Amino acid sequence: MLKIFSNSTKRESTPCYAAPKGDWLLGHFTTYAQNPLHFLSRCAQEYGDIVPLRFLSESVLFLNHPECIEEAFSRQNRTFMRKGKIFQSSVKSLLGNGLFLSEGKFYQQQRTFAQPAFHKQAIAAYGRVMIDETNAVINTWQNGQVRDVYQDYITITRSIIAQTMFGVSLESEFVEAFTEALDATMNHFKILNEELIVMPDWLPTPSNLRYRKIMQRVDKCIYDLLQQYQNSEQSQGNFLDMFLQARTEGHSVTIQQLRDEIINIFLAGHETTAIALTWISSLLSQHPDVEAKLFEEVQTVLQGRIPTVSDLAQLSYTEAVVLETLRIYPPVWIMVRTALEDTEILGHPVPKGMDVIACQWTAHRNPRFFPKPDIFNPERWMDGLAKQLPIGAYFPFSLGGRVCLGKAFGMMELVLVLATIVQKFQLKLIPDHSVEPFLSLTLRPKYGMKMMLSHR
Repeated sequence: MLKIFSNSTKRESTPCYAAPKGDWLLGHFTTYAQNPLHFLSRCAQEYGDIVPLRFLSESVLFLNHPECIEEAFSRQNRTFMRKGKIFQSSVKSLLGNGLFLSEGKFYQQQRTFAQPAFHKQAIAAYGRVMIDETNAVINTWQNGQVRDVYQDYITITRSIIAQTMFGVSLESEFVEAFTEALDATMNHFKILNEELIVMPDWLPTPSNLRYRKIMQRVDKCIYDLLQQYQNSEQSQGNFLDMFLQARTEGHSVTIQQLRDEIINIFLAGHETTAIALTWISSLLSQHPDVEAKLFEEVQTVLQGRIPTVSDLAQLSYTEAVVLETLRIYPPVWIMVRTALEDTEILGHPVPKGMDVIACQWTAHRNPRFFPKPDIFNPERWMDGLAKQLPIGAYFPFSLGGRVCLGKAFGMMELVLVLATIVQKFQLKLIPDHSVEPFLSLTLRPKYGMKMMLSHR
């Protein structure tokens, strides 16, 4: 299988530059805005490995082949360091100059400060927190109850990231303010992605004024948290400690920068994980054979006790369920980068300022690397598929120099939380509940995920 994949990534001819017909004025914008996933899926299936697109006056390259994706997002990651214009405009107010948006040497410095908090030995110590916070929520579940499990997963992952990265329990004021700010940001991104109209933040529009008030609440909560943490004088070796230590050692880490990094890690550390858990629950409900096999493994490995980090190696099918869900429903569904200088991607010229797009939704459904790609089949991961795939074929945690800092943390959390839940409850979608993704920065469930709980 490895040999087949290796050969299939070799390009035998010049890339095909065909593209769907666009409007003379708007280009491909109208068709894209109506249904981005459908449009990009059609481009991937019908128009080759590099598809030139135009949104209004902006030319964009949509990359489909793993080698093209690896070239832009890994080999030339310094050339394509900057996020796309829509990303910058929609999330700048919330994320500031944290890890998500920072660039160049500053980005590398910030990543270096944060790295120790995600070291293998560091994250191993977080396992018990993950289990405890999961049990704190599911112990309130009742047999026969109907719940929106997406909201419960948000509560679980939010508590986990607060305890492990910041050593605090979140106050309701912070949770409410951050949730309001995040929802506003997600909606803002969706509007920009569908309309491509960037309104300056300084314009005193009703929406901008509301957003400023929301961000003022978030900032106050963050600064209160920092003050509380610094007054405690207790070093815990977590993410926040790393930056505070850098600050005391004379590095240029301002209070504003600390605020930005807290927001970045808090968002990245709970939003995507909660979304992944939600789609896992949905898929298991629709595939009882997979759910039965998963439960069997959990029962065999754990024998009724709570899972620990040492169990991860034996929970191989549980991990396969996670990997397959991240393939079908990647929490981050699209990545955009802007060329910082003139370059090329496998012979195709890319001028400075042009955006390139890679879409996890379409890449993870490429039949050249995932036979029967629309079928939920965790078995495909049981023979080492993850190590055999080309780098640009599967990238739920991004790739290259900007691969998610918390990748190992996130995978460990997903496996441990999933095993804890499956051990105690079976979840079934309620009849007629609409399962549909909401396309924003992340791939949230549009209508939540209402499920019936059955105690084991």
